[in-house]
Amino acid sequence: MSDLILASGSTHRAQLLKNVGLAFRQEPSTLDERAIESPLDDADVLPEDRAEILAEAKALDVSEKNMGSWVIGCDQILAFENQVLHKPKNMEDARRRLLLLSGKTHYLHSAVVLVKDGATIWRHVTPCKMTMRPLTPEFIGRHLADVGDEILSSVGAYHTEGKGAQLFEEIGGDLFSIIGLPLLPLLEALRKNGVIDG
Repeated sequence: MSDLILASGSTHRAQLLKNVGLAFRQEPSTLDERAIESPLDDADVLPEDRAEILAEAKALDVSEKNMGSWVIGCDQILAFENQVLHKPKNMEDARRRLLLLSGKTHYLHSAVVLVKDGATIWRHVTPCKMTMRPLTPEFIGRHLADVGDEILSSVGAYHTEGKGAQLFEEIGGDLFSIIGLPLLPLLEALRKNGVIDG
C-alpha cells in the first residue's frame, strides 16, 4: 500500500479509517483555518465550496512536506439559516448552539480531498440534512453535563455516533459524513488511484 497521510488531528476521522483497515499516519495541517475563511466570508462562498476549499488547503499544506505520499484532507461546515457556524469555544457556547438549533434543520457539508505531490487528484462534498427535535434548556444542560467538553470538537456541539443521536428527530445523510469523513466515496477514490487494494 502507498504511504497515506490523514491531514487532520481528528480522533473520530482516524478511527473511521482504522475501522476499515487502512494503514495511514496522522499529520495535522498547521494552517490557520480562520485566516483562510476570512476572505471567503466577504466573497459569499457557498458552505459546500467553503468546506472543499478548506479541506484542499489543509491537504496541500501537508503534501508539500511529504512528497510522494497520498494525503487526505477533510473539513466540515455547519450551515444554518444563511450562517456558517464554527466549533463552540466553551460549554456555554455549546449550550447556546444547541438552543439555537433546537427544533430546526441545519446542514453539515463534509468535504474530503485526495492530494499527491502538491496536486489535487480528487475532491468530494457530501451534504447532510440534520433536523433536531425540540429541546428544553434543562435537557440541554443535563445532556452537556453528561457528554462533557469533548463535544467542543464538533461544529454542532453533538456526536451523532454517541449520545448526540438523542437530539435528533431526522437525519438525511450517511453517518460517516456526519462524523466528518465521506468514507465510501474516499475508499472508491483510493481504489481507483491504486492507493489501496481494489
